[in-house]
Amino acid sequence: MITSPVFSFSTRNMDSHGEMGLLGENFDLGIIGRMRDDGYESRSGSDNLEGASGDDQDAGDDQPRKKKKYHRHTPNQIQELEAFFKECPHPDEKQRLELSKRLGLETKQVKFWFQNRRTQMKTQLERHENIILRQENDKLQAENNMMKDAMATPMCNQCGGPAIPGQISFEEHQLRIENARLKDELNRICALANKFLGRPLSSLATPIPLPSSTSSLELAVGRNGMGGLNVVGAPLPMGLELGDGISSAGPMIPMMKHTMGMNVMGTEIPFERSMLIDLALAAMDEFIKMAQANGPLWIKSTNGGKETLNYEEYMRTFPSCIGPKPSNYVSEATRDSSVVIINSLALVETLMDANRWTEMFPCLVARASTIEMISTGIGGTRNGALQVINAELQVLSPLVPLRPLKFLRFCKQHADGVWAVVDVSVDINRDATNANSYFHCRRLPSGCLVQDMPDGYSKVTWIEHSEYDDSGVHQMFRSYLICGMGFGAQRWLATLQRQCECLAILTSPSISNENQLAMSPSGKRSMLKLAQRMVDNFCAGVTASTVRKWDKLCVGTVGEDVRVMTRKSMDDPGEPPGIILSAATSVWIPVSQKRLFEFLRDERFRSDWDILSNGGPMQEMVHITKCQRHGNHVSLLRASTIGTNDSSMLILQETWNDASGSMVVYAPVDRASINVVMHGGDSAYVALLPSGFAILPDGSSQPNYCSGPSVKGEASNGEGGGGGCLLSVGFQILVNSLPTAKLTVESVETVNNLISCTIQKIKAALNV
Repeated sequence: MITSPVFSFSTRNMDSHGEMGLLGENFDLGIIGRMRDDGYESRSGSDNLEGASGDDQDAGDDQPRKKKKYHRHTPNQIQELEAFFKECPHPDEKQRLELSKRLGLETKQVKFWFQNRRTQMKTQLERHENIILRQENDKLQAENNMMKDAMATPMCNQCGGPAIPGQISFEEHQLRIENARLKDELNRICALANKFLGRPLSSLATPIPLPSSTSSLELAVGRNGMGGLNVVGAPLPMGLELGDGISSAGPMIPMMKHTMGMNVMGTEIPFERSMLIDLALAAMDEFIKMAQANGPLWIKSTNGGKETLNYEEYMRTFPSCIGPKPSNYVSEATRDSSVVIINSLALVETLMDANRWTEMFPCLVARASTIEMISTGIGGTRNGALQVINAELQVLSPLVPLRPLKFLRFCKQHADGVWAVVDVSVDINRDATNANSYFHCRRLPSGCLVQDMPDGYSKVTWIEHSEYDDSGVHQMFRSYLICGMGFGAQRWLATLQRQCECLAILTSPSISNENQLAMSPSGKRSMLKLAQRMVDNFCAGVTASTVRKWDKLCVGTVGEDVRVMTRKSMDDPGEPPGIILSAATSVWIPVSQKRLFEFLRDERFRSDWDILSNGGPMQEMVHITKCQRHGNHVSLLRASTIGTNDSSMLILQETWNDASGSMVVYAPVDRASINVVMHGGDSAYVALLPSGFAILPDGSSQPNYCSGPSVKGEASNGEGGGGGCLLSVGFQILVNSLPTAKLTVESVETVNNLISCTIQKIKAALNV
């Protein structure tokens, strides 16, 4: 029997973080008002001093000062004090006496802790308000200066003279701006033709007429109908494909940066930003046409679900927004539609906020951040919002590389209750001579078209179109990715549906639960937040996301398909301090996804594969339902075997399944810490090292989620969604509680054997 010390953890590093979380979860803004009403002026400092009283602290300088002895509270004491502070930041003497008895502290220690805590909050609040005020002041000054300059020296782009307000309409002024830009573009193309072809390009010497009408998909930042971007097959200017075998990418960009720009109503738009706006307009135009197109452009699957792109028809219909596909890249493009329990405005707000976007797609988006906000929209809405985002997309397997992307995200309202959000890869500073090696993946116009429906629902049409280098993808996953199941529209929509159903349940007056322990709504939300952090850490360990800094290990005794990594944890209160080892691998299992998921999540069969069960079944203590479909919940388990080695250890577990896959993630937790969370305490102080399984369909058939749960020992065929599935296994263990310790080969072999043993036990239990 393998014992569980491998999974042991310590919370000693929590002591130094006991005063953190000033503006954390469940923060009560009413506390600020009560503090101001009381007019409290507190002393600085965050440590309690033993034997010190208020009179001692206020004593004059004539008395000799005694050296104070610092007292560090335990994590449990800090969590209890924090929970009480959220309800009452100014406890009276009776309350302080009750707290001191319950926590084993002196009343003076409790009194000084609350004084220090109020001081910390007041200082943090004042610093935060000062930063906001300075930012607002700088913003107002910049806007004021810009408006003064624009009003003082208005210029006409056509003649170069001063503009006289009222002489021309706004639309005509925009057309003159566009005409001047196109003339500069024409001169540049002619110069390039003369340089590369050895002769002038006389066919382009004729003047370019002004466009007769503006586009209905214009960007709401004062630029209309740029460069004929809404005409299918029209060449795209400035760094894009120009036709006739001439491309403006690469060396031409630095040449034009200093000579070109756009002057709109006296405000100079840099060349790079102008090019991004053009690219966003072209991407939106292509996306809308692809979302509305039928017939030969999209090929429906046999079961009537997702659709795949007909590339021959696509190449005939659409020009490439970001240039031709590199020779060593493969393409994947899918479209899917579904009704989701979210309205269009809420979904748009989620997509246009990088943090909320990551939370909505937790197992798909590893990390995301907005690196530039080009436009925030008009009229206080997201209509016309344009931003540049860095992100990492992931498939939960160590055999599928992360997809790092830098892309534009453009939002446009097309009608009342109809919105479109489109993404397209961008990197205007790439080296054209080495473009193939620079990119790992690029995203062609992709996104969603959202249309409101009654009762808070909306119809979402999702398109995913990308090109990537598949040389780093394991052979086991190549067909899985090409058919679009890894990063395709079906996975995005399935994740969106599941998350929206969860939000609908969690925002209801009461959260559905079937547990033996009564919990308040705040306790349930703290448990769900802790489970979310557990799942995020598990995904980062399996995919080696840059959310965590991992060092990859190469050990001769470890197979090529097993990725072993290590890192040191010292300052994170949500992890035990020491050396953490992560190991993950993926295998193909000849059973259905549904059957494997039901087996792994069932606590009755836990002893068949989990060493933490101590050879017996698990008992479910807490059950919090997250979704109406079967198997989506957070639970708290304990070993039902009498006389276990560690009676204080419990298992926190989250399970979910949808059309894109299934997941079972768990982590051992300390009983005292989890009790604080169940009473609404801060979950950030609970140390977690998650392990678990990600189950993906292998693409041979679609799984069936409607039938009842499987039972142990049934045949692997004759079941809905037969064939096989892809199982990813990941473990994170603490091999040494001292961060200065050295990692040994024996530790690596231990976690490698743990993975191998677990997979073999699962196969044996399923009669594989």
